[in-house]
Amino acid sequence: MNYWLIKSEPNAYSWDDLVKLGRDHWDGVRNYQARNNMKAMQPGDLALFYHSVNEKSVVGVAECVSEFYQDPTTEDERWVVVDFVPKNKLKKPVTLEQVKSDSRLQDMVLVNNSRLSVQPVKKEEFDIILAISEL
Repeated sequence: MNYWLIKSEPNAYSWDDLVKLGRDHWDGVRNYQARNNMKAMQPGDLALFYHSVNEKSVVGVAECVSEFYQDPTTEDERWVVVDFVPKNKLKKPVTLEQVKSDSRLQDMVLVNNSRLSVQPVKKEEFDIILAISEL
């Protein structure tokens, strides 16, 4: 199993939107590195759901439930999507500030390349984020 972080502006698409739909594809990715990360996703992989812009916090965990396929929002074959279902909402959101201030997370992609919308997360980092949300 691999671990990821997926980012969305909550006013455009929020955790609550995914929960309401129950299952949805992750579309609109137009960055090659983010796209390549989505191509590496497999069913069963888990992703931290991150609200960007104003909130800047991890708010939930979603599960990838499909392999990648053509992004239905464009005819450009370079872009793909995967499907996610909500697993669980975090007890408390974990802010970007908390992530940056935790020395155990200093090498996390979110800290060093915060603009990347789909990024890999190490299992240890994933577990630390979940533990922080329980504090």
